[in-house]
Amino acid sequence: MYLIIKNIYKMELRQAQRKQVKIKLALQGTSGCGKTYSALLLASGITDYTKIAVIDTENHSADLYAHLGDYNVLQLSKPFNPERYIKAIEVCEEAGMEVIIIDSITHEWEGSGGILDLHGNMTGNSFTNWSRITPRHNAFVQKILESGCHIISTIRTKSDYTLTDKNGKMVREKVGLKGIQRDGIDFEFTIVFDLDIKHNAVASKDCTGLFMDKPEGIITPEYGKRILTWCNAGVGIDEVIRQIQKATSVEELRDIYYKYPEYRSKIENLAIARKQEINAHIINQTKIGDNGTEAR
Repeated sequence: MYLIIKNIYKMELRQAQRKQVKIKLALQGTSGCGKTYSALLLASGITDYTKIAVIDTENHSADLYAHLGDYNVLQLSKPFNPERYIKAIEVCEEAGMEVIIIDSITHEWEGSGGILDLHGNMTGNSFTNWSRITPRHNAFVQKILESGCHIISTIRTKSDYTLTDKNGKMVREKVGLKGIQRDGIDFEFTIVFDLDIKHNAVASKDCTGLFMDKPEGIITPEYGKRILTWCNAGVGIDEVIRQIQKATSVEELRDIYYKYPEYRSKIENLAIARKQEINAHIINQTKIGDNGTEAR
């Protein structure tokens, strides 16, 4: 049972406030650039190896680095449909993992049983088929974004080309590398690191401001420590619980409840209990006479 709001369509303007978050990060590069190794090193700066899980779609490549520490591996084989990825993430969450490395999410798009494969095997109108299959891909992306774990995704890249007009002729020119996933997937991540063949990383997107416009470098556990500090520099669940316990009115309690939607499942019962306490106190006060004695 949720706290009741008078008007579910009510819009309120509030002051911006940093909240504690879980990092959603991507490492992209060509084969052999060190995506898996870099992901493990970065994750080890966020938590202990025993709390790291690798969802491995890369033919047991995650086991190559077992000497680094006692991390966990979930081997994900084809078909690489979105639902199997979602289930794999849930298995890691239920096991109490703190960092999940998905190595890689390219197979969800281009692998056997992935989105492109599923779409190619559908009969009927291609455009209509996309409207049926896109929600499955979107559910996978949302699972990553809404997970209570830190998630590091690796993405394979390929050469990207464009057509340029030269002397009246359209010439195909290489313009760089492009991640093998749905266009725009990089917008979903807080940080995106591009790795080159020498294992150097440079941030092509960085909403934290920690690595953007910084020189390229080899990823180390220190990267993960800096990211963890940034993630924790906000309002956490403990502070929200304290706010609920100190609330003195149902209106104040309701504001707290709707201010932190990411914590609702954790604070719902506590908020309801506090609401009952507040209402009981109000009822008790109405029984007190003007002279401070209980009405008879």
